[in-house]
Amino acid sequence: MSLKSLIVMVCLLFYVFATPVSAGNVTFIKEYTYQASELDSKVSSRAIALEQVKRLLLEELGVYLITETEVKDFQLTKDQITILSAGIVSAEVIDEKWDGVTYYLKAKISADPSEVAKSINALKEDRQKSKELEESKRKAEQALREIEKLKKEISELKDKTKKQEEYTVSVKKLSATDYFDKGYALAESGNYKEAISAYSKAIELNPELTDAYNNRGIAYKNLGDYQRAINEYNKAIELNPEFAEAYYNRGPAYNRLGDYQRAIADLKTSARLGFKPAQDFLRSQGIDW
Repeated sequence: MSLKSLIVMVCLLFYVFATPVSAGNVTFIKEYTYQASELDSKVSSRAIALEQVKRLLLEELGVYLITETEVKDFQLTKDQITILSAGIVSAEVIDEKWDGVTYYLKAKISADPSEVAKSINALKEDRQKSKELEESKRKAEQALREIEKLKKEISELKDKTKKQEEYTVSVKKLSATDYFDKGYALAESGNYKEAISAYSKAIELNPELTDAYNNRGIAYKNLGDYQRAINEYNKAIELNPEFAEAYYNRGPAYNRLGDYQRAIADLKTSARLGFKPAQDFLRSQGIDW
């Protein structure tokens, strides 16, 4: 088999298919009121309120899925279902009010439970995608913990400037996880241009969010813009030189531009870093790494 033919086969591993939307939607609505601290602005209060109402919605959706769909047979915990659902559906804000002291926010999730169940089943089999969503939730929880810690510390300080700066950074990181989840859900439904916008906002808020660069690269790849995809993978690898999936994704993009040697080199690097899909493919072709 020629090297070019081999890389063409590799490309077949990277197509993403959108899940069709059906008519059997259910809607969940939740409200949350956030009491602002002296560190909070309208922006930070909204970010925290949105994160909390989103959690309430995803938890309610998870309970419904467990009781009403085949999700109950997937041997997943409620927390795992909530994590995976965040990469499939997004919360939509339908009302919000800020009076300078409290931030009130009402939001909804509308989804077809059977389609969400199918997507959860697919995601749970894809360890890498599941890991990304788990990491997003971990970062959101870490940001919330840091926000609460800074609130307690600020009351004991005379000079609050440094703590205010730290608080702002933590709020931005929290907001970045929300945009990352939105981008993920948009990409899963095939809305790649909108996904790119969401990932771009996540990166603006947290420039070190390596998964957002990698996923923005995948979105560009699915739009046929392979050079931009490579640029995104390059940034992800620059931030994390051991980001095995970014090498794995960059290979087919190089192939599309006719750079077959770099394509194979990236697959080998990904395999050496322990990325099983790369190892499985190279092994199936009798290629050492």
